Amino acid sequence: MKPVLYSLLEKEINMNKAFIFGGVSSILAALLHIATIIGGPDWYRFLGAGEKFAKLAEEGSWIPGLVTFGVFAVLFTWGLYAFSGAGLIRRLPFLKLALIVIAAIYSARGLMLFPALFVDLDKVSNLTIWSSLISLSIGVSYAVGTKQVWSNISRK
Repeated sequence: MKPVLYSLLEKEINMNKAFIFGGVSSILAALLHIATIIGGPDWYRFLGAGEKFAKLAEEGSWIPGLVTFGVFAVLFTWGLYAFSGAGLIRRLPFLKLALIVIAAIYSARGLMLFPALFVDLDKVSNLTIWSSLISLSIGVSYAVGTKQVWSNISRK
């Protein structure tokens, strides 16, 4: 016999796999940004932040770290919204609106790949392709998760 808490958690996860995927992906992306701050200029270059940003980091500027920390904060918050939508943590403010906006932003980021492929394929890196596809999959997961819980979060 499974413990009651385990059974409840298992039920929530089985019902909200889309949000679990989106939330975990957002948190991992957030942590990657912290790793980039720690990793320094080479990490900024490898992850596609641009040479200018990497040079600023090499020069000891606080701008790359501050901007990257801001991205960390946004992505981490988005992960929390996915977990809130899944019912794993308390309901966060403006939950419906936030989930729609997050799904739209991730999806738009992912879909930006397709026009780029038609403009100049030689300038599209493997990193751009993969990050776009990952963003699109996270955006779809937020959209699917939102659709699954729409009527439940509408009543609250």
